[in-house]
Amino acid sequence: MQLFTAYIKQRQKDILVFFLLCAIYSLCLWLYQLPIAAIGYPILLCTFFGTIFFLIDFFKIRHIHQQLMSIYGQAASVISSMPAATSIESADYQAIIHGICQELADVETQASANFQETVEYYTIWVHQIKTPITSMRLALEQEDTPLSRKLTSDLFQIEQYVEMVLAFLRLGSESGDYLFKEQPLDDIIKSAIAKFASEFIDRKIHLDYSPTNVTVITDEKWLSLCIEQILSNALKYTRTGSIKIYLEPEKTLCIADTGIGIAPSDLPRVFEKGYTGYNGRTDKRASGIGLYLCRQILDRLSAEINITSQLDKGTTVRIHLEQYPLKPE
Repeated sequence: MQLFTAYIKQRQKDILVFFLLCAIYSLCLWLYQLPIAAIGYPILLCTFFGTIFFLIDFFKIRHIHQQLMSIYGQAASVISSMPAATSIESADYQAIIHGICQELADVETQASANFQETVEYYTIWVHQIKTPITSMRLALEQEDTPLSRKLTSDLFQIEQYVEMVLAFLRLGSESGDYLFKEQPLDDIIKSAIAKFASEFIDRKIHLDYSPTNVTVITDEKWLSLCIEQILSNALKYTRTGSIKIYLEPEKTLCIADTGIGIAPSDLPRVFEKGYTGYNGRTDKRASGIGLYLCRQILDRLSAEINITSQLDKGTTVRIHLEQYPLKPE
């Protein structure tokens, strides 16, 4: 009905002209003093054939409309399947659309090539920067002083930021650097904890870790990156106290700290890219990228993450890892 109403509005000038011509024709015949029947009969014939014409035209327009709606929202590559133009105007519009689609395709191709070059450059950069980092780590392992421990901790943070750069770039890649299989969750957690062991010891932060004794279907590398980022945040914002790692029902991994917490007004936005909130304004090192990366990665791992927090009492991060079992091939 909406389409028919729109069609009537589109053709209202033609309809008005038709009735105007019929009125002029009738007036001319009436001025010649012809009988009413002689005037009415041709008018009825004109009305009948005019109605037939408009119905045919309407069904033709409806068919074209249905064809256009069938390709609406699809990729620009299918624009070539548009229905044939029925007027000079529609032919001009289709020519413009084809030109825009071609330009868009060229822009997307160039953007994809530029993005791939950027990823390749930073991938090489990451591998190159790891060489001096490894060299510095080996040199610092030769001595055990407060300064060397501090430098080792700072060096570890540099390594995290380097990995974050690479992860951020790979998120936009369509190559799909994921390998899903059943993984013991405790192995992933222990590996992440080991990387922060010295910081736990140096800052005297108590770790309360309860083994989960479960397996999850995930990509080990990407899930490890998320857990490491959450542990890093917990340590960053916990001056004194403890960090607890435990499992809740339905394979929900919880990482809770007794840190400074997150303001209620900031909680809804903590996963936004670049958002640092009140804590970020007090800690100039915050980038607002870590939790954004975690959300993006976990979305790709078909897992969920949420955060509850109270100011000056602590924060709890929950990662929901319950999934359907893998089917044997």
